[in-house]
Amino acid sequence: MSNLKIKKGDTVIVIAGTSKGQTGSVLKVMPETEKVLVEGLNLAKKTVKRTQDNPQGGFMEIEAPIAISNLMLYCSKCKKGVKVSVERQTGSRVRKCKGCEHSFDS
Repeated sequence: MSNLKIKKGDTVIVIAGTSKGQTGSVLKVMPETEKVLVEGLNLAKKTVKRTQDNPQGGFMEIEAPIAISNLMLYCSKCKKGVKVSVERQTGSRVRKCKGCEHSFDS
């Protein structure tokens, strides 16, 4: 298992797959499978049974996991997906954009 550079709440851009070029916020990171759930991307249809809350039943769209290798962190200053360098500052890891030195961790 590698040391992941994407965390919950980060904005990412998809670089491969059906959602290529789209950005979204990370909802959940699954390090054991190296996959990520991104808000509004890689949608899959799920069949829903009839219940009291949902009397019609039918189909529901949910986010499916995306491989971390198909994502890059999105830098708001550079306006594109960027590579990340990790530096140590006073005992904590700080992720920085390699292009403009923008810090992703406050």
